[in-house]
Amino acid sequence: METANRVLTADVIAALRYWPGVIWVGQKHPPEPVDMTVLPPFFNEVLQKLPWWNRDWKVDRVQPGLPAETGDHRCDPAARFTEVSIPGTVTSGNGDSLAFVAKVGFTGDRLIRFQAKIGDVVIGPAVAPAGRSEPHPFGRILTGLMNLRGIPVKDMARAAGLSMSTIHMLRRGHNLNLLQARLIAGILDMSEADLKVIAGLDDGSTQ
Repeated sequence: METANRVLTADVIAALRYWPGVIWVGQKHPPEPVDMTVLPPFFNEVLQKLPWWNRDWKVDRVQPGLPAETGDHRCDPAARFTEVSIPGTVTSGNGDSLAFVAKVGFTGDRLIRFQAKIGDVVIGPAVAPAGRSEPHPFGRILTGLMNLRGIPVKDMARAAGLSMSTIHMLRRGHNLNLLQARLIAGILDMSEADLKVIAGLDDGSTQ
């Protein structure tokens, strides 16, 4: 089963929506307790489907989560998007333990996004096929910025003095370098500094 678009059970949704540390206007506080023990098996099942996940590690404990986003589409409550962070721990077969945080986004009973942080490492479902590096997230951002401004690839390439193949590569997730950021920023009506921050080039990189 694919990670995204899988159906969440009612007890998993209840555990993901159990936020005793958050006060909601018009709702009982603290809320009625729910069964949180359903979440470790759910997280372990999702993690086991990641080909690079070390099967020796298991989520063994979770705590109530904190909502990061709770969009309320009043015209269609079933379409409401919720994203929540669930802290806990993972343990290995030899008894080692690491901090764990799962970020889960769902709409209705459908899982939309899943990301886990194990210690200092962030992991999630792959976009590229096995054996290929993951695309840089700036590719989607660049595509969106160009689309919002109505800038075709041909026009961007001509204005920036870059080839169309280079623009296509950047949109597909090829790493942006400082020269390309400098050439593209003005065409997007953005400052070079802002574009570097968005592209992750604001850390002293000289690539």
